[in-house]
Amino acid sequence: MRTIVITGGTDGMGASLARHYLAAGERVVVIGRSRAKFDALLASVVPSARPRAGFIAADLSLVEDNRRAIDRLMRDHDRIDALILAASYIRQRRYVTSEGREASWSLFFLSKYLFVTELAESLRTADRPVIVNTAVPGARADAIDFDDLEMADGFTFRRSNAQQRRANEVLGILATERNPALGYLTWGPARLVRTGFAGEVGTGMKVATAILGPLLGQRAEDAVRPIIRLVDAPAPGRAAYRGAEALPLTSGAQDENDAARLAAAVRASL
Repeated sequence: MRTIVITGGTDGMGASLARHYLAAGERVVVIGRSRAKFDALLASVVPSARPRAGFIAADLSLVEDNRRAIDRLMRDHDRIDALILAASYIRQRRYVTSEGREASWSLFFLSKYLFVTELAESLRTADRPVIVNTAVPGARADAIDFDDLEMADGFTFRRSNAQQRRANEVLGILATERNPALGYLTWGPARLVRTGFAGEVGTGMKVATAILGPLLGQRAEDAVRPIIRLVDAPAPGRAAYRGAEALPLTSGAQDENDAARLAAAVRASL
């Protein structure tokens, strides 16, 4: 029996993955903000699967909640076979958390950095460890503003999104250097997914999502099928995918230096 950890596992694609792996006989730990949503997830699976489901309540835009969740995972599980980083909450404007950090950077990168680096030993003990980071690959190589990671000056959704995506690709360099047996995948869906929209966005995006989702979107359970195949047969090293299609990794001459520089900046900020 494998241990599968899913952040953002109470909604959308994360919940679809949780249901799949519980039905497949795996142990699943879901991390999310809502116990009520986890209870609804449990009610949707067969009773025999429910003892294999665990829940850790956490707001992953808060560093302290991330650390508490990670400590719980390390205390309860000697081995983690798959770590699926799927938590999402879209903000089009800059927002500062109660810890004084920019919320999107905290949720979409700092949280993932902490899970990837602090659970490294738990993943190392697995036979075929894999991380799936649902950060759509393909951001340009120079998208990280090392002088202003939290974008206090000139925040835009586009800049913030590109920086998070590129930082998560670079995070794979750090992860696989420490564990050459690890498969580290940056992954995004091939097309729009019909899920509940989590975020604070403008009316235009809400309307577009409400109209286009039912017309053009794929069901969450269909969207995650490529993730399931990748988790069930992981290959060591870094890779990038849109749906089931492998993409070339964005590469630049400074990749390793950027990885080291990013790690140093994050450590200093924490």
